[in-house]
Amino acid sequence: MKIGAYEISVFETGYISLDGGAMFGVVPKTLWQRTNPADEYNRIKLALRLLILRSTDRLIIVDTGVGNKLNEKLSKIYNVDYSTYDLHSELDKKGIKAEEVTDVIITHMHFDHTGGATYYNDKGKLQLTFPNAIHHIQGEQWHWGTNPSDKDKASFMPENFLLIQEQRKLNELPGPCTLFPGIDLLVMYGHTHGMQLPKIYDAETTLLYCADLIPTASHLPLPYIMGYDNYPMNTLEEKRRILPQAVDENWILAFEHDPFSEAGTVELTDKGFKLKEEVKL
Repeated sequence: MKIGAYEISVFETGYISLDGGAMFGVVPKTLWQRTNPADEYNRIKLALRLLILRSTDRLIIVDTGVGNKLNEKLSKIYNVDYSTYDLHSELDKKGIKAEEVTDVIITHMHFDHTGGATYYNDKGKLQLTFPNAIHHIQGEQWHWGTNPSDKDKASFMPENFLLIQEQRKLNELPGPCTLFPGIDLLVMYGHTHGMQLPKIYDAETTLLYCADLIPTASHLPLPYIMGYDNYPMNTLEEKRRILPQAVDENWILAFEHDPFSEAGTVELTDKGFKLKEEVKL
C-alpha cells in the first residue's frame, strides 16, 4: 500500500499469549472468547505486528516486538512463539538490513513493543538492533518508562531501551507533532503516559497504527478496554474521540496484536463500533 511518499507494509515478529481477562477488562469471558478463544491457562494469542514505511530517503519501522532476550521463565509465562515468525528472519525475507533503518517510532516502552530494539551478541554484549536509527519516543513516556509505577513496572525492562539513550539514538518528543511530512503522532494517556500512535495520510487515505489503544479488532467496542491500562477512563475518552473520525473519514486502522486481522476500516452499528472491512497492507 502506498500513502503519500510512503510504501507501507507490515511484518510479523512472532506471537505471545496474555491473560484474556486482563486483555478485555470488565468484559465477560462469555463475550470475548467468541473472537479470542483462551487456552488452558486463560491466555489468548496475540500477534507482534510491526509497520514498515519506506520513502526515497527513509526506512522507518514502528515498534520492535518482544525480541529474543526474555529468559526461559518469562518466555513460558508469555508463551512466546517464534515457530512461524521472528524479527530477524522477517527482516531478511523483506531484504532489509538493520543498518539501513533510519528511524524507529516506538509507540510506548512496554516489553512487547521495545524488546526487539536491542539484542545480545555472541559475546553477550547488549547491542542496538538498528544501530543507525533514531528512536522516536514521547518524552513523557520516556520519563514514565524509566520511573514506572508499581502497577506497571514489570512491563518496562531497562535492557530494552536504556542503550538507546546511551548510544545517543534517542529523540524525546514534546507531544503531538508531525514527525515527517505525512506522518503525525497522536499522543494518548489511557494505556500509559505518552503512548503515541502514528497516523500516515495523504489527500485520499489515512492509516492509524493503533498500538495498545485498540490492540485487536475485538477491542473496537468502546467498553472493551484492557485491565492493563493505567487510566481506563482516559482510554474510553480517547476511543470516543478517534473512532467517530475513523468512521467518518474511512480511516484504515492497523492492529498490532490481532492474530487474525492486520488492518481494516470501521463502522458504527446499533451495537457499537465494529470492523467493517478487512484490509491487507
